[in-house]
Amino acid sequence: MNTAYLLIGGNLGDRAAYLAEAINQISAQCGRVISTSSIYETAAWGNVNQPAFYNQAVKLVTILSPEALIERLLAIENEMGRVRTEKYGPRTIDLDILMINDIVIDTPTLTIPHPQLHNRRFALLPLHEIAPALHHPVLNKTIHELLLNCLDTLDVQKK
Repeated sequence: MNTAYLLIGGNLGDRAAYLAEAINQISAQCGRVISTSSIYETAAWGNVNQPAFYNQAVKLVTILSPEALIERLLAIENEMGRVRTEKYGPRTIDLDILMINDIVIDTPTLTIPHPQLHNRRFALLPLHEIAPALHHPVLNKTIHELLLNCLDTLDVQKK
């Protein structure tokens, strides 16, 4: 069994409803959802000229390998109407793997831990809520330590 930490988010349509549906689909298709963070609202990162995002962290227990999990998550995004037209563009749903166990993967299609986790307050805050002592296997710091040292100044508000 693998323990995976995901970040789900979106900024189009009924954002809260999309997050809830994503959690339902993850639970039905990927494994057992153990816990979820509160929902956080954040101004768009990267491409800032778009609506604010809702984000939520999810802890999942799964028998899927990291590669199978990302394939399943991408399929769920597609089923939920995600259309990829521009990098950091607006989207109905975005499903990212932040970490799985202490696994480190760096391939053209998958990087775990998420390579920008430590730079993104909108990912660290929800993850901190459900797993502050989680250890980052590359940076050798806890999520709590990463959050304390994060230079991202984007405002992230619990809904």
